[in-house]
Amino acid sequence: MRTLAKALAVLLLLAGCSSPGHRDGGPVTLRFQSLAWQQQSVAANKELVREWNAGHPDVKVEYVQGSWDSVHDQLLTSFEGGEAPDVVHDASDDLADFAYGGYLADLTGLLPARLRSDIPPGSWRTATFGHGVYGVPFLQEPRVLIANADLLRAAKVRVPTPRHPWSWAEFREVAKRLSGPGRYGVAWPLKEPVSATLNLSLSAGGRLFHRGADGKVTVRFTEGDAVVPRTVHDQVAVDHSAPASTLGSGGSDTLPGFFAGRYAMVPLGFSYRQQIAQQAPEGFHWQVLPAPAGAEGLTQGVSPQTLSVSADCPHKKEAVAFIDFLLRPENMVRLALGDWMLPTGTQALKDPALHAAGNGWATGTALASRLRPAPAQSVRGYPEWKDKVATPAYQEYYSGAIGLPELRGRLERDGNLVLARYQR
Repeated sequence: MRTLAKALAVLLLLAGCSSPGHRDGGPVTLRFQSLAWQQQSVAANKELVREWNAGHPDVKVEYVQGSWDSVHDQLLTSFEGGEAPDVVHDASDDLADFAYGGYLADLTGLLPARLRSDIPPGSWRTATFGHGVYGVPFLQEPRVLIANADLLRAAKVRVPTPRHPWSWAEFREVAKRLSGPGRYGVAWPLKEPVSATLNLSLSAGGRLFHRGADGKVTVRFTEGDAVVPRTVHDQVAVDHSAPASTLGSGGSDTLPGFFAGRYAMVPLGFSYRQQIAQQAPEGFHWQVLPAPAGAEGLTQGVSPQTLSVSADCPHKKEAVAFIDFLLRPENMVRLALGDWMLPTGTQALKDPALHAAGNGWATGTALASRLRPAPAQSVRGYPEWKDKVATPAYQEYYSGAIGLPELRGRLERDGNLVLARYQR
């Protein structure tokens, strides 16, 4: 009995010391946390995991379902608790604090040449912090206008195209023409106003965040940064071509009113087309229009979805091999179609399915070359700045509670105080 007890103790000790991702003589196990949420997207991700596991018996991948609603806090908790997934799905504008905090692996020396060359340099910049690459950008989403085609035709307005878009001034005039009894020309769903405002402001030359020679970032609100906020504010408070009631709404919240004809246009992310295609009533005609253009044309900022590897992952080479498999051109197309978004890869972007006229695919694909890293991309402290300073300031400005000088003052004064704490 004493011999048996000693043997059991040794076995338990060995079990406690073994790596959680690898069993002696058994396969490596990687945990992949996906934030896919649309039915097609979840199905595409799970199918690709099954295909990987079928072809790689020595490296098994476990699919873990995450949520966009809580991903930052959830990842922070899991990183600090040593329980982070090995392969991390996130958005590039959420990576800076994790990268600088040492929670993510630098992928610079691990990425295959094929993957490095297939994704353009501009996309790689969204996941580059300091001298390291901390994520692989793979899906991106331009902001577009979803319009009621019948109302556009009845108003006899010029329909914009990527070659000949509306200016911000023309967009404001069109919204007024599309307004009428019981109907607004446009509805702005700005429950999360910051990324929409900053990314669209690139078209007018706005950047808001400016990096000095010492590498430190400060907030400076210029005339280019004012074009988009002023347009939204004036449509709500001056023209009455946009309702104040949707300013606190999410994109999906505006769709019933859009289908009912209460709003002629809704600015939305490109992926919302899936919901519209599924939910639009029979006989409802809609079309995708490019967002308005400013001094910089159709340029707009994006924060691509990314795949990263946890710094604590004991099998980084295997994790990167799995990412490389997920992002082969044909697989990247499957992920893009599942999420109704655009792939970052140049080969995947050539797929004919992404250039179809139906459901506005061709319009979105035509905007791909105009997408740039979001202004806040590499700013440390951005999540806190967004939550504590920018979101309430923009919301109050759009609702008419404060004017443009107060908006500028709060973004610069309060915003720089927040950012300074992260750059000491």
